[in-house]
Parts: sequence; structure tokens; C-alpha cells
Amino acid sequence: MNNINNMELIILAVWGALFLYLAIKFFQAICLVPTQSAYIVERLGKYRCTLEAGFHLLLPFVDRVAFIQDLKEETIDVPPQECFSKDEVNVEVDGVIYIQVVDAVKASYGITDYRFAAMQLAQTTTRSVIGTLDLDRTFEERDIISAKVVDVLDKAGESWGIRVHRYEIKNITPPLTVKNAMELQVNAERERKAILAKSLGDKASRINRSEGLKTEMINISEGEMQRRINSAEGKAEEILAIAHATGDSIAKVADAISQPGGKQALEMQLSEQYLQQMKGLSQESRKVILPANLLDFNQWLGTLGIKPRD
Repeated sequence: MNNINNMELIILAVWGALFLYLAIKFFQAICLVPTQSAYIVERLGKYRCTLEAGFHLLLPFVDRVAFIQDLKEETIDVPPQECFSKDEVNVEVDGVIYIQVVDAVKASYGITDYRFAAMQLAQTTTRSVIGTLDLDRTFEERDIISAKVVDVLDKAGESWGIRVHRYEIKNITPPLTVKNAMELQVNAERERKAILAKSLGDKASRINRSEGLKTEMINISEGEMQRRINSAEGKAEEILAIAHATGDSIAKVADAISQPGGKQALEMQLSEQYLQQMKGLSQESRKVILPANLLDFNQWLGTLGIKPRD
């Protein structure tokens, strides 16, 4: 009786396990694909289809999800590697690749591991490109190195089902001795530029000062010239005005003399002026020159140009 019960329990356990296995298989046949993902389905070991985002139902025991590909852009770090430049300097270079799966089937069956392959190809391409450049240019031509790596990876990625968007070099590290020498060179170049800038500034300052002095002297000379011209023109105007006034006065005097009794009036006026001047002879500071004959009044008048009356 006990043997029969044990046998029934074993059979019940086997059927229970079989039912559980079938339930698991049917549950696995329900496939929910998230956004930006692609599921590669195989039927009996052969590629059947690619499931995109959404709900899908597979055939139990026949269909299975062989590969799951992420369609979002991802980054792959390229580990540091030693490269020799054209002038045989050993530098250490690392970078990062930005890639994206565009064909899930090729990414699954075209290559075993596209990430590892892209990283290796990026390293070999970087070494070959740096080998064509001098050390100084490796720091300046990062864009050329990146563009070359992207071009090579794109050509290979066509069969791998991936697209390389860009490749960026993170660090280019030369040996310590070369780094020290480059720092000395940079410092020397900075000092040279500082000295050159200082000399150019001093030169410009001297030129500016000389230009300022030149402009100042020109302005002073032009101002002096204009002052002299204005003074000369003023004197000329003054002389001309005096000449006009003198001419007018002479003309008026001549016209007055020509009138009846005008000559006698002029002689009388001159005599009065002469006598007025004689009043100041008593001053000690005056020096007087008298004619030889002081009693001859007519001679005095003759010295004044006045003809005495008879």
C-alpha cells in the first residue's frame, strides 16, 4: 500500500513538474519589447524575424529570442595605448567612441562582439595615424585623427550593422622627459612673446610720443604763422587806415589853406604852438639850442618856416 502511494506521489510530482515547465514555456512565449530595442528571434536555430517595440507572442518550444540589441547611442571607452609618432616619440593615447546599432540582424550575426571590434579598430587606426604625424602635430591635429578613425569605423560598420557618430581623443600623454622639455619650450616661447610684446609696446609708445610732439610742433608753428599773418594784416590795415586818415587830413589842410586867409591862420596856429613849447624851457631836464642872435625874432620865425610880416 505504501509503495502504491509513493508511486502515485512520484507520478504526481512528474506531472506537476511537466505542467510547471509547460507554464514557464508558454509564459516565455509572451514577449514585450521595450522602446529603442530589437529582439532577434530564431526558429529551430534559424533566423526568423526581428521584433520591434510592443507586444509579441512566440511559438513555445520552437521560437526563441537569440539576441537583444539596444538601438540607443552608446559610448565605448578606448583604453590607453602606446603609440609612436613620426619622430619616434612614445605617447599614450586614449579616447571614446560614440556608436549606434542601425541593423540589429548584422550586429547579431555579422560579428561576434561589435563593441570589442570597434574598440580594437579604433586603437589600430589611431596608432597608424599618429605614426604619420610629428609629436607637436599630434596635439594640434586631433580632429584629423578623429575623422580618420570615424571614416575607418564607418566602412567596417556597414557589415557590422553599426554607425559610428564620432570619436574623441581624451588624452595624449607624452613621456615625462618629453613633457618637461615641452614645458620648457612653452615657457621660453611665452617669455619670447612677452619680450616681443613689450618691445612692440615700447616702440608704439615712442612712435606715439614722437607723433604727438610732431603734431604739437606743427600746431605751434601753424599757430605762430597764423598769429604773424594776423599781426601783419592788422599792421597793414593800421598803416592803410593811418595813410587814409593822413591823406584826408592833408587834403583838408590844403583845402583850408587855399581858402582866403587860410595861410595866415596856419601861420598863426604854428606860432602859438611854438610859444606853447617855449613855456617848458624852464625845466631843468630840458636842453635848449638857441640861435646865435637872440634879439633877431624874425630869424626865430624863419627857423619855424614862418615868414614874418614887414
